[in-house]
Amino acid sequence: MSLRTEHEIHGRRKGRNVGVGVMLAGFVVLIMALTFVKITQTDFARAPGTATSASGTEATD
Repeated sequence: MSLRTEHEIHGRRKGRNVGVGVMLAGFVVLIMALTFVKITQTDFARAPGTATSASGTEATD
């Protein structure tokens, strides 16, 4: 029993699937990097008017 050679369309599909996989992996890495930077950022400032008190309600001036 001999093995059949791969048809041309299977090679195209494999190439396309690898490309989609690489793009998906890149997107996941990008989202993870943005999340990591946002979580570890310590020098942020709140926008004016969005300060909250210890009770969780919006502070009034």
